[in-house]
Amino acid sequence: MQTIKTANPEGSPNNGGPINWYKKFMAIVAVINLLLVGFDSSYIPLRDIYFHQIPPVVVTYDKIKGIEPHPETENYLETVNQLTRQLQQPNSSLETPQVEDLLESLRYESEGMLNENPFMAAGKFGTFAKIQRRMRQHLGTEYASDAFQTFWTSSYLITHNSNQELNFFQSKITPLIASNYSRSVDEIGQFTDDFWRIDIFFMCFFGLEFLLRTFFMHRRITGLRWIDAMLRRWYDVLLFLPFWRGLRVIPVAVRLQQSHLVNFDRILVQMTHEPAAKLADRLSRFVMVRFINQAQDSIREGTAAQSLLNPQPAIDLNNVNEIEVITDRLLELTIYKVLPQIKPELEAVLHHSIESAFKESGIYQSLKALPGLGNLPRDFTEQMASNLAQTTVTVLETSYADVEGRVLFERLSKEFNQAFRKALGDHQTQEEIQILLTDFLEELKLNYVVKSTHSDPEATLAEIENLYQLEEPPSLPSVQ
Repeated sequence: MQTIKTANPEGSPNNGGPINWYKKFMAIVAVINLLLVGFDSSYIPLRDIYFHQIPPVVVTYDKIKGIEPHPETENYLETVNQLTRQLQQPNSSLETPQVEDLLESLRYESEGMLNENPFMAAGKFGTFAKIQRRMRQHLGTEYASDAFQTFWTSSYLITHNSNQELNFFQSKITPLIASNYSRSVDEIGQFTDDFWRIDIFFMCFFGLEFLLRTFFMHRRITGLRWIDAMLRRWYDVLLFLPFWRGLRVIPVAVRLQQSHLVNFDRILVQMTHEPAAKLADRLSRFVMVRFINQAQDSIREGTAAQSLLNPQPAIDLNNVNEIEVITDRLLELTIYKVLPQIKPELEAVLHHSIESAFKESGIYQSLKALPGLGNLPRDFTEQMASNLAQTTVTVLETSYADVEGRVLFERLSKEFNQAFRKALGDHQTQEEIQILLTDFLEELKLNYVVKSTHSDPEATLAEIENLYQLEEPPSLPSVQ
């Protein structure tokens, strides 16, 4: 039989050494890449948080996503800043022509912002609604347009402390307007996304590593083609696909498990507990019913009897007749181990048989009636039974150990097999046995397969898991 040798099969633990450190390094690189993918995927939804809490991140990463300040909202905020600077100048008031022009411009731009909704392109409907709600609540008006038109008037600012009102706008409204942006599109009409410029290094790295890993796997495992090695590591392809980047969590999890940096066994067991129990229950019943049905078909068609009566040549892996070896071993155990242990029981059976035979004869009754000879029949039968048992065991041991005796045993076994096969070849006997075996298998299917549906597969699976826990040595801590 051909033996497949591997230097270090995939997934097998390697305590220390360069291979283990290499696996850990590759797992860490894969985790870093996955974190970058996760950050890129979540950047747009979480941009407002980065904008207010970590502005340098927005300044840097907006370029990757093709994000620029929206011109309309930027112009609006610039007008607000001009008004603030104008009011901070010495001898300036809300009634000067310059301030009135700025207030009029702000009313006009506010109306345009509310009508055109520059927040729509960025999908910031919530931000736009929050601006309107805060202005309505602050001014106590029903409509946001009325609130803006009232707020940007000199009369309102004079009567309501202009500094406090402008501080309110700068703290509550300006950050919301400033978070708006516009995003450029590429030649095919998609939003600009240059994350590939970062990801391309990881894609090339993992692509090259995939080719080298599968090539050495193909060289290390006898009979494994390179394409088969690639199919075994199919999940690593997800690491260098330019799309469906979220699926990279699969190879990352596999690499973390193989490198023993994280143990996902407990998580996987709990996540797949109920589905695995149901699937295992259905699969076991399917296999049992399929096996019984195939056995019934083989019995009905007569192929089972033909295989027994006329065995065909089969594939031999080691030039050894396993059936003969097993039979010889069982016969050896029977002669040298079993018979000596059951010698008292064998004597009892022979004693009973001899005594029963003597009781049926008139000689036994005559001897029993003679004075002084009443116990002679019993002593005689006991002695004969003991001698016969001892002789039987001795003869079998001597004959089996002797070369000529072994030949006689083999001849007896051969003649017995031929006689047994000839007896089974009788058509009526075959039909009777086929009917009995078919009925027996049908009863087995009805009694055990159907009854198994009443058992709880989850309880069985829990019992198996308990057995595994008793067998497995302590391992790395599981991630909870």
